[in-house]
Amino acid sequence: MTDNQESIVNKEENLMDESPFLKLKRWQWWLLVAINIFFLIAGQAAAVLLGRFYYDKGGNSKWMATLVQTAGFPVLCIPWFLLHPSREASTSSTSPSIKTLALLYFVLGVLVAGDNMLYSVGLLYLSASTYSLICATQLAFNAVFSYFLNSQKFTALILNSVVILSLSAALIAVNDDSDGPSGVPKGKFLIGFLCTLGASALYSLLLSFMQLSFQKVLKKETFSVVLEMQIYTSVVASCLSTIGLFASGEWKSLQHEMEVFGTGRVSYVLTLVWTAITWQVCAVGVVGLIFVVSSLFSNVISTLSLAVTPLAALVVFHDKMNGVKVIAMLLVLCGFASYIYQNYIDDKKARRLQTHVREIQHTA
Repeated sequence: MTDNQESIVNKEENLMDESPFLKLKRWQWWLLVAINIFFLIAGQAAAVLLGRFYYDKGGNSKWMATLVQTAGFPVLCIPWFLLHPSREASTSSTSPSIKTLALLYFVLGVLVAGDNMLYSVGLLYLSASTYSLICATQLAFNAVFSYFLNSQKFTALILNSVVILSLSAALIAVNDDSDGPSGVPKGKFLIGFLCTLGASALYSLLLSFMQLSFQKVLKKETFSVVLEMQIYTSVVASCLSTIGLFASGEWKSLQHEMEVFGTGRVSYVLTLVWTAITWQVCAVGVVGLIFVVSSLFSNVISTLSLAVTPLAALVVFHDKMNGVKVIAMLLVLCGFASYIYQNYIDDKKARRLQTHVREIQHTA
């Protein structure tokens, strides 16, 4: 049994024992995967478009752009309370100690805050095309981290998917017609390049750490646990971003930003609010795919959104769609289908093996 098949068997057993979605069947598992994929792609595409709208209309605070990526965590409290396990279940012997959880969420929160800040600085000093091209390297970083931290093995179909999706992202990046920031010196350009490259590596490391946390520390994989991780890490990251906002003095310019914002004061506030909400929707999809499938799969879908975002920009900002972008979209579909098919094969084999094991146990 391969690691992917064993992961699927273990996930089904955990979900049947602890999840509110009891006794998941195959179509229910795939439905859960599809929902998380939608959350990730739709949330990230909307958040990126809103972030571009913020900068285009006069916003320029790096710390504010960092803060809104995690500040929407209160929205997640509603489903978390609804799905939170009972007191008896939450105090079981398999649950980690409060000290362990606090340390885990603090470390993850620091990584999230640092990663968000690196992305904000990178986007400030790089053109959109260069920024997107460097972000595509996260798949390569994730392949390395998943191999060492999560024992992730790669089949021909998975490698094919990674290569095709990376190529698609590269095509979109080099074909981006938007102009980069003007007047950026080479020194700051290098800073932006290194920050974006470091952010891509840190993001991949964060995904692998999250998957490792589910396997080794939390030892239970329910949607309430996913929400709990997202809420507490977002609290830490938001506190650190708020400290940075005040320590840097950027908070003094926020009033001026609101007054000169291109579409008005109300639009300024709504832009920040909805950016925060959409980033949380995206984050739920990211973490959800980590515990349902793997960190590599979550990263592949994140890369897929690099191709979906231009389609959203075509509708929202009326960007033009040329032949190169159409080819990139087709490549994305091929790469995505390749990875989905590999997971389908693993799922089918794992469930056959599980059925065989249960028959043997029943006979014994």
